[in-house]
Amino acid sequence: MNDLTVSNIERQNVLNNNYALQAIQENLDVNGLRFHEQLLFTTKMVAEFYDVDERTIKRYVQVHGDELRDNGYFLSEGNSLKELKLHFVGDINVPKYTRQLGIFPFRAFLNIGMLLTESEKAKQLRTRILDIVIATINSRAGGGTKYINWRDRDYLPTAIKSENYRKNFTQAVGKYVDGLPTYKYEQITDLIYKAVFRENAKEYREVLRLQNEENVRHTLYAEVLLCISSFENGVAHEIVNGYSNNGNKQLTIEEVKAIIDKLASAPMMEPFINDARSKMASRDVAFRDAWHGNLAEYLRAVTPDEFDKFIGDTSIDFDNILEANREVLKRLKQADDDEN
Repeated sequence: MNDLTVSNIERQNVLNNNYALQAIQENLDVNGLRFHEQLLFTTKMVAEFYDVDERTIKRYVQVHGDELRDNGYFLSEGNSLKELKLHFVGDINVPKYTRQLGIFPFRAFLNIGMLLTESEKAKQLRTRILDIVIATINSRAGGGTKYINWRDRDYLPTAIKSENYRKNFTQAVGKYVDGLPTYKYEQITDLIYKAVFRENAKEYREVLRLQNEENVRHTLYAEVLLCISSFENGVAHEIVNGYSNNGNKQLTIEEVKAIIDKLASAPMMEPFINDARSKMASRDVAFRDAWHGNLAEYLRAVTPDEFDKFIGDTSIDFDNILEANREVLKRLKQADDDEN
């Protein structure tokens, strides 16, 4: 993970992970104000915890106001402030005629701790936060995240459907493209991977630290796999048409590359390719600590719904997937063997 003080995306990947937030709150020795089932902190309390001046906190609120407000910071005033004062008589030292009071819920309290560069305590907290986040994700994912994509309920149905599209592609390449079977298949696959997520298979393996025997497709998120399969199916269709229009003469690799380049630039493919790039780049940073440098411009914070999908109660336990779909997985494995 990158430095939390400089990366808004990294900060949000922590703050959007409700499972990590709960673990962080349980592991930190912080005393806030319990109000309507929330843990709240005044500006004074935040400054005291991080051992900085209140003016420093207010300055960060000014500079990073939008981000802090998105993570819960608010100004309590009017009846809301009156209710707070009555609820915490003696617990908050607020001048009688104060009309506004800055309030930090726990998310915003952590958020400002990720921003503060003047505080040694904030620096120590950031280290603890990252350790807890990594431990929480690994624990909820069953000990590892290389195949966290399998925890998505949509993964197996997508993998099964993609098998048929994959066969269309391999058959078209085998029959209608000139070249050695293994070489031309690998070359064209790499051209498609480059077109969709700007990495060939070897580069992708290095980013995810995959072993030789591990299949790249088995690590792809359902949306990415669907995009790749759609692309392969389109390429297969154009290869067959090209062979027919070419007087039943096999296409060269260069001719197939022209097909791939044209399909990659087609307006109808743009939203699907962009979505696949964004999901792969963003989720791999958050879940696998894997950085796709060629997709940096597509990086965004992972949403709370995505955390639920892959490490929440709505995700599927990996072992149960294997047991419930043993026959399906055998079929997918056989398809891999047939290709190799």
